[in-house]
Amino acid sequence: MAEIVIDGLGKVYTDGTRAVNDLSLDIQDGEFLVLVGPSGCGKTTALRMVAGLEVISEGTIRIGDRVVNSVPARDRDVAMVFQSYALYPHLNIYENIAFGLRLRKLPKDEIDQRVREVARVLELEEHLDRKPGNLSGGQRQRVAMGRAIVRKPRAFLMDEPLSNLDAKLRVQMRAQIARIQRDLGVTTVYVTHDQTEAMTLGDRVAVMKRGVLQQVGPPQELYDHPCNLFVAGFVGSPGMNLIGAELVREDDRFRVRVGSQSLDLPEGLLHRRPALRAYEGRSLVLGIRPEDMEDAEIVGATENATLTSVADLVEAMGSDVLVHFPLDAAPVVTEDTRELARDAGADDAPSAAEDGVVLVGRFSPRTHVFEGQTITVAVDTERLQFFDPTTGTSIYDS
Repeated sequence: MAEIVIDGLGKVYTDGTRAVNDLSLDIQDGEFLVLVGPSGCGKTTALRMVAGLEVISEGTIRIGDRVVNSVPARDRDVAMVFQSYALYPHLNIYENIAFGLRLRKLPKDEIDQRVREVARVLELEEHLDRKPGNLSGGQRQRVAMGRAIVRKPRAFLMDEPLSNLDAKLRVQMRAQIARIQRDLGVTTVYVTHDQTEAMTLGDRVAVMKRGVLQQVGPPQELYDHPCNLFVAGFVGSPGMNLIGAELVREDDRFRVRVGSQSLDLPEGLLHRRPALRAYEGRSLVLGIRPEDMEDAEIVGATENATLTSVADLVEAMGSDVLVHFPLDAAPVVTEDTRELARDAGADDAPSAAEDGVVLVGRFSPRTHVFEGQTITVAVDTERLQFFDPTTGTSIYDS
């Protein structure tokens, strides 16, 4: 096992394209770090530089006590698990797992002991005599992991290993990867585009955008305290609702005006975000998580903490109900929201109504809201988020 220290890492291709810019991360011994971001954000390039599969343009990478910038990939003592399983179709599972050990000319008894131990951990014992073509996608991915684990490397590097699996298998494999990493305690860097994977797997999550690290921290910290609009919109499913708003003071109370409606701001929120007071009379971006809204008929409505609208779309998910509803508020269009829209496969604009924006609330399954119904939405105003409309940074204490 080993600590991985990335300091000022950069990658510039010969055509001038900059894929990674000044990336610095200190990955602790035994830590599970997830690199997440939209397609093309540089996360896979960064991982490949750690693995030795890409030449480093700038900065240094240290694995354990050794700088590895000029060390060949085969000598870095790391194991990589790819999106494609990269198994040898003519070899059975036992031979696929044992392949790297045979190249290192380990004793036959030790190879057999390691392969069978890994097969037991990955629940592959009964499949050792089968060929990869006779296994399911989840089983083949476990074989690919077994080939990495059996080497007992100092670190695991995983590049979107679950992207080829269906949704149910991804959930199962996420749990298995988390358990195996915890049991082995091997330093792991895991790249994914799926922020749900990032949130459920990582001890810490590093969010990247266009080659630049945006924020790194424990998953819940990124969720509760995003540093900017991009992280706020990227982390969470559905993403945070982002709305153009104005901070006003009425009757000696601060209120956030959202189109023709407004919400009172509790004193506790203002205490946690003292910099908000400086935005009195100014525009800002209001962020509301879907789960911080509920059908007011179920939870009751706190005075001046509700929004009124008409349900535009109701999606019953079983455990909850996603209710889409419009507000006559200003849409938020910035570089960050454009990037988020592009990543979602939409146009370069946030979800918009004819005269405003469309919000998504995550209601209790006990709601009886139907499409076309006038609804009152209770908002947990203690959990509102605020961002500067010019810089996109979260408004906290400065």
